[in-house]
Amino acid sequence: MRPSCAPTATSKRVSSLLATPEVALKAAVTAKADTRPRPASRSPTQRITEEPAFVLHRHAWKETSLILDVFTRHHGRVAVVAKGAKRPHSALRSTLVNFQSLALTFTGKSEVKTLSRAEWLGGMAPLTGLPLMAAFYFNELLIKLLAREDAHPELFDAYAQALHTLQIGGALDLSLRSFELQLLTAVGFMPALDTVRHGSEPVQPSRHYEMTAEGLVPANAYADAPLAGVTLLALAQRDWAAPGVLSLAKRVSRGLLAYHLGGAPLKTRQLLIDLHNL
Repeated sequence: MRPSCAPTATSKRVSSLLATPEVALKAAVTAKADTRPRPASRSPTQRITEEPAFVLHRHAWKETSLILDVFTRHHGRVAVVAKGAKRPHSALRSTLVNFQSLALTFTGKSEVKTLSRAEWLGGMAPLTGLPLMAAFYFNELLIKLLAREDAHPELFDAYAQALHTLQIGGALDLSLRSFELQLLTAVGFMPALDTVRHGSEPVQPSRHYEMTAEGLVPANAYADAPLAGVTLLALAQRDWAAPGVLSLAKRVSRGLLAYHLGGAPLKTRQLLIDLHNL
């Protein structure tokens, strides 16, 4: 049985928060729909078949169609238009939902591709409550940090695993911290945690350090809450059972995300803070 396509009040609210570059995407789709003759293009039309994917965000386009931001395993984030997907009897209507494993077929050579087929692969129970909010948080991070059509197969697998962990009731804090670090690593924003900046020397368990966007530096006498070397080394090994590792992971990921997002707030994180004091 397919999951219900009827969005809850919570999912509608969060989905509206993720409506990032809608204006630009709609303009791109409108340009794509313009059928006036143009000079022949050297770029071949790309056809991708049965591509593993998840829907990150969807919004209406015209009366019967949808524009989707999807995360695919081999092509990264892709914008697709699903024509007629809002019609009551469309095969796409009940398939294109968040947090469900899909196989998509789409074509095109512009920024926005045309979706021709979507198959629900099953196996994932619907999310509710705090796990649902955490999953929307993952989506917001992916939308804001991943460039379009930049493939990250390992990150795609990590996202699928994170959703599975949420669906089976796994530890929420661990799921959040683990995925944040995996995403930061995939996009090249995660400094080494076992060496000092520029790899000049290894982190010493008995010393304390400060985190910068370029990496760790030895803490000076005036450092505010320096990071213990022994805990940094445990985090580098993803030893989540070690004392203080989850707390340190939160400090590190939060600082790096704030820096690379230019201080822009993460709207879903604020909702999580309100609900769970994360």
